Amino acid sequence: MKNPFFKNKGPFKIDKLLSLSKIKNSDNFKSDLIKNVSDLTNATNNEITFFHSSKYENLAKKTKASYCVTTNKLKRYLPKTCKIIITNNVILSMAKLTKVFYPDSVSDYPDANLKKIEKTKLKNKIKYGHNVLIGKNVTIGKNSILGNNVVIESNVVIGKKCIISSNVIIKNSIIGDDVHILDSCVLGKKGFGFYPSSISNIRYPHIGSLIIENGCEIGSGSTIDRGSMSHTIIGQNTFLDNQVHIAHNVKIGKNCIIAGQVGFAGSSTIGNNVMIGGQAGISGHLKIGNNVHIGGGSGVINDIPDNTKVMGYPAKDLRSFLKEIK
Repeated sequence: MKNPFFKNKGPFKIDKLLSLSKIKNSDNFKSDLIKNVSDLTNATNNEITFFHSSKYENLAKKTKASYCVTTNKLKRYLPKTCKIIITNNVILSMAKLTKVFYPDSVSDYPDANLKKIEKTKLKNKIKYGHNVLIGKNVTIGKNSILGNNVVIESNVVIGKKCIISSNVIIKNSIIGDDVHILDSCVLGKKGFGFYPSSISNIRYPHIGSLIIENGCEIGSGSTIDRGSMSHTIIGQNTFLDNQVHIAHNVKIGKNCIIAGQVGFAGSSTIGNNVMIGGQAGISGHLKIGNNVHIGGGSGVINDIPDNTKVMGYPAKDLRSFLKEIK
């Protein structure tokens, strides 16, 4: 996956890559050149991916990666064109591999290239408030407005007719046209990913971006993480209320309405025209279909098919929920 925000230190020969990552090279791989790390879906030839759960077996069968980090139990799902690296802990091993390619993605260091907007080429192109800081190579479209104390870090892209309200921080993000970002949002930060250890927790690199499509609104105090291995995506014309949290790799479809204090765990996919009531929670790695309604305060721990209304914890069909509380 090509990333505009983090520099790829590769390519590496596979034997050196495994050595640098301190992963056992049991098959004595030596000469193949590996250009990048990627997920199962987007990986191509000369890239390395990972496969850690049978939930993704259909994706594993179709991967075009040259190498895959996986377990003995899961290796049978991978195509013969993909060379297999067996490990006891797939996530930890992939974190080490990703860190070799993208060492700057492990921690969110403050952007050292920030300048006051008055000292940049944008000073006469857009309207802005006080104490606005801009990084290198930032692009902002016509008729966009920045509020007070806004920080936009290097390489961020913002489209036309956008309103970025006060105290907003944006990094590692690509934002479309006519997007409204309300006060005190933090967009594109690293996600909450680490391998726990009693001595020192190992942080997982997050090399993805945040993509917000045209016509969206992000409510005050919301936090949206960038992707870890893929992108976090907010679909066209989706509106978020205040204090919504969206974790890494989440994909939200078009025309969704998400009320206040809703939380999404990582890597869940939300369809189009979904409505979610306040304080609901969506667990990780789930698939929520199109035209789904989720009642406020619900806890979603399973996939939900299209055209379904659910409520409760665990979230269930709305009619069943209403019968149970009578």
